Amino acid sequence: MTRTKTKLESASRYGARYGSPLKKKIKEIERIQKTKQVCPQCGRKSLKRKGYSIWQCSKCKTKLAGGAYKPTTSSGREAKRVVRKEEEREQKIQELKTKEEQKEKEE
Repeated sequence: MTRTKTKLESASRYGARYGSPLKKKIKEIERIQKTKQVCPQCGRKSLKRKGYSIWQCSKCKTKLAGGAYKPTTSSGREAKRVVRKEEEREQKIQELKTKEEQKEKEE
């Protein structure tokens, strides 16, 4: 009898080579990259991988560069967070300046 290879799904094509831990990682990576992701522009779950680091939304036709296996990477999220924090800080400084100018005008 032959053994069914359902545990490793797409990674079962490697047969007895490379070991199960690596094949499990491949299975997880391929599962993530082949499922539809949420589009950052329109918010729909229609973002598909077109090529290495290229993602395209099938609804709004937006093309974006992202990670190799996911549309966003951890370093990309960190960079967005830093930019957002900096913008918030600059906005607070502007608000303080306008308040000071208003106080000077009142006096």
